[in-house]
Amino acid sequence: MREFIVEADGGSRGNPGPAGYGSVVADAATGQTLVERAEYIGIATNNVAEYKGLVAGLRAARELDPTASVRVRMDSKLVVEQMSGRWKIKHPDMKPLAAEAARIFPASQVTYEWIPRERNKHADRLANEAMDAGKRGEQWSPSASTAEPAARATTAGPPEPSGPPGDAAAGAARARAALAGARDDTTPSATPASGAPLEGRGELRAQPPATRGATTSDTPRPTAGGAASEADRRAARTVAAASGTATPAERKAPTVGWGAAPDMGAPATFVLLRHGETPLTPQKRFSGSGGSDPSLSDAGREQAERVAAALAARGTIQAIVASPLARTRQTAGAVAARLGLDVTIEEGLRETDFGAWEGLTFGEVRERYPDDLNAWLASPRAEPTGGGESFTATARRVAAARDRLIAAYAGRTVLLVTHVTPIKSLVRLALGAPPESLFRMELSAASLSAVAYYADGNASVRLFNDTSHLR
Repeated sequence: MREFIVEADGGSRGNPGPAGYGSVVADAATGQTLVERAEYIGIATNNVAEYKGLVAGLRAARELDPTASVRVRMDSKLVVEQMSGRWKIKHPDMKPLAAEAARIFPASQVTYEWIPRERNKHADRLANEAMDAGKRGEQWSPSASTAEPAARATTAGPPEPSGPPGDAAAGAARARAALAGARDDTTPSATPASGAPLEGRGELRAQPPATRGATTSDTPRPTAGGAASEADRRAARTVAAASGTATPAERKAPTVGWGAAPDMGAPATFVLLRHGETPLTPQKRFSGSGGSDPSLSDAGREQAERVAAALAARGTIQAIVASPLARTRQTAGAVAARLGLDVTIEEGLRETDFGAWEGLTFGEVRERYPDDLNAWLASPRAEPTGGGESFTATARRVAAARDRLIAAYAGRTVLLVTHVTPIKSLVRLALGAPPESLFRMELSAASLSAVAYYADGNASVRLFNDTSHLR
């Protein structure tokens, strides 16, 4: 199924006053502008102009493909909330326009998201051009438009999409660019083209991580407890191909990665947010799902507000899913309040149960339970003292939750608010890395990571442990 992004805007110079709208339809996978619409509509209010822009954009998308899925992006909170069904439509001038917009596509094919005004410049410029044309007694003409000329250029290739860490449209566009510009895949030393999907601050590439923390072996082992799915194994083969360690046969006929078919659609993209600090966090105490379930500290609440502001400014999170524990629900609540979204609870995203180690420091566990700790460090199947949860069990649970969420949010960008071990497990499984890699990742409180999952089973780690929003 094709996916379009419709960006629409409207304005009125007087409210009510001379008004016009602008609409843009873009390919969600490439970011390429497909259709522009603009019109001077006479004397009207801002809201009426915005609704007319929405209707025009949806009609243009339907003309291209009535079976497509559509992501509507607007800087009008009113229109987005009303069309999403969260706010009632009371104004008599807007009711028929909203009803008209709702009839263009089945509701199951359209989603709405608010974006800041500075992210809606293309549609805003078109609306102003329409109003300028109306002032001259003319109607808007595409040939006279100066709105986003680079987006309409046919010789320069598709524009570089903007978006937050893990933005689905931007990532798919970069993947297509890499596929188009990559070298012959039979070359063992081939490297991804500039702008490939493994991008972002703190990106993970197919290189051995520096040792950090305790581990007993550098020899890769099978994925813990058989939790690796076919998607995980495909991801591992992709990493091998990208790093030049694949066999000649694998390089000759790759099934994913740089040699994959380009039309795989927008991925399900999980933006992974670790919760903010609790009183136990700076003390580096074990804090899992079997302990006291601590709430955020004052510092943790401040971190949650900062990450909420950063995600709101980026503006492409479409849903929020959180672990059931208090610290994740509180962090998710801060983001949800900024974005105007609900929070869905997913039991599979809870932290590991650390048994009798809950609330203890690593040194205290070493002193009290040295044999159990050594066994735990040596094997992902070992449980903490007192019947806690092994990393094998955690990986199996997290992988099952991942698969449920990929199916539920195909092609969408979702914020998962969870904990250290689930986030590291998702990254590890995406890379096809061995269980001991969990001890080699540093994950800060309120940090952002991102993994995208494509329809062919490929996974792309795009970001890891980004804390720039906290500085």
